Amino acid sequence: MGSYFLRKLITLPLTILLIAFSIFALLSLLPGDLARLVVGPEASPEAYQAVREKLQLDLPWPVRFGRWLFGLLRGDLGESLSRGLPVGALVGSSLTVTLPLALLASVIALVIALPLGTLAATHPGGLVDLATVGAAQLGMAVPEFWLGILLMGFLAIWVQAFPAGGFPGWERPGAALVHLVLPALALALPRAAYLARMTRASLADVLAAPYIRTARGKGLREASVLGRHALRNALIPVVTAAGLSLGHLLAGALVVENLFYLPGLGRLALAAVRARDLPLLSGAGLVVAGMMVLLNLVVDLAYGALDPRIRYR
Repeated sequence: MGSYFLRKLITLPLTILLIAFSIFALLSLLPGDLARLVVGPEASPEAYQAVREKLQLDLPWPVRFGRWLFGLLRGDLGESLSRGLPVGALVGSSLTVTLPLALLASVIALVIALPLGTLAATHPGGLVDLATVGAAQLGMAVPEFWLGILLMGFLAIWVQAFPAGGFPGWERPGAALVHLVLPALALALPRAAYLARMTRASLADVLAAPYIRTARGKGLREASVLGRHALRNALIPVVTAAGLSLGHLLAGALVVENLFYLPGLGRLALAAVRARDLPLLSGAGLVVAGMMVLLNLVVDLAYGALDPRIRYR
């Protein structure tokens, strides 16, 4: 397991370096004058020149990339043009909302999906199976923003069980979690539908395998067959789907955070686009991409824990 972990860990900085170069290149190769794009066509010559100096556009792009990369190694993501604050501080403050939101949505999705998928796989053709498949089809068809509007209208406005939006801050943890419930549900329910269907399909395939029949033929209890033999192998593709789902949750937060007026990374990125704040946009993009790389590393390590054969490939 140690060598498997080491191989995966070696590729991590190389992947992040490639992502950093890709983000820098995409923003640097935008058509037109970047400084004019930021300040607008009616800006004064002084404001235009100030932005050019701020973005170091007078320097060749390899020099600019080297300076930006050196700043990243020191933990410096630059300074926001629109807010005049360090990008790292702005992104870090936004992550205190986005990460708990994504994690809460992931927990909700798994709590819903795993039991439903297991019940559907162990009762094929039954009422639970048909209901799970139907609900999964419906859940995957509903976009997060539309589901968020429905949840807001029903649970926040009609039932008045949850707040419709806003975020009080983590100084009041209980109130903060309550404000995250509706957006987390909006993100989680489509993911839960997908994961439930994945769990059902994977577990159904495993339960039809010859070694499961052998285990049953030895007289093992059904709970032991399901828990010790079937679920461990069936969870391998589900772990992949769950890891990718967390990435989709981070992407879906862009819309849901604006819908529920949450001060997370999604609202920050949208504000950076509106303000043409390239340092803030590149810093936010790099942080999200870095989290996706780390998430993939965790998924790969979970592979090795679930299936020892993967460690020796």
